[in-house]
Amino acid sequence: MPQGERSFADVVVEYVHGTGRIEESARDPRATLHAPDYSGNVDDGSFLSLGCEGTLTLQFTDNALINLEGPDLYAFEVGPNVEAMRLAISADGSSWTELGEISGGRAEVDIAGLGAPDESYRFVRLTDDGIDCGTRFAGSDIDAVAAIGSTMRFVLEGEVLFGVDSAELRGAAQAALDALARDIAAADLDRFRVVGHTDATGAEAYNRELSLARAISVREYLDRHLELAGVTITAEGRGEAEPVADNATEVGRRQNRRVEIIGH
Repeated sequence: MPQGERSFADVVVEYVHGTGRIEESARDPRATLHAPDYSGNVDDGSFLSLGCEGTLTLQFTDNALINLEGPDLYAFEVGPNVEAMRLAISADGSSWTELGEISGGRAEVDIAGLGAPDESYRFVRLTDDGIDCGTRFAGSDIDAVAAIGSTMRFVLEGEVLFGVDSAELRGAAQAALDALARDIAAADLDRFRVVGHTDATGAEAYNRELSLARAISVREYLDRHLELAGVTITAEGRGEAEPVADNATEVGRRQNRRVEIIGH
């Protein structure tokens, strides 16, 4: 994998098991959050069975799926039966792009022509096709999901960087950005985007303008670092459009006020 362990999904967002028999060893969705480790023994606990028409939604946190030349995603479906499932991807976990059906084994997926250009997708949804569910591990059996066409993703909390309704960097923000510059340099990125996000409080247009102004402030600060000389840095503001948590709670709003660094 181009980014080693970073390539694999990090969080189980939702598991809705389908119908049919599923042994206890194949009921934990966290079994899908690592490199493939199926031993050939169906009782080894290394995979999740979806059940007939079951659904699994996973999230990438320290990277994201992007369109590069060749395959962009691997889905590892294991076990003695070759079973199929439907695949969808999303940038925000709300609006989904259906990619069609993939079959068992190590399925390679190229999102070229299907996903939006220059978009980074953090969510993957797998849905069993509802066929051949008569085993004791009903439905597709998922061992791992990996982003091959992958971009690194760093996230900084907005409150660490800025005051309320401000795009001026706090004094304490410099230490966080200096450490981030070192991490980016160590990752040997040749270009990256600074993307600002807000919560849903206030007018949508204002939030978009504020998020862009904050992204520009971060870009200008990082651009002064010698270790990033020659690296192309751009800034974008997404406002409230791509929440990662529930805006109905203060904890969720705090998570949504953030700046992301996305690069490869």
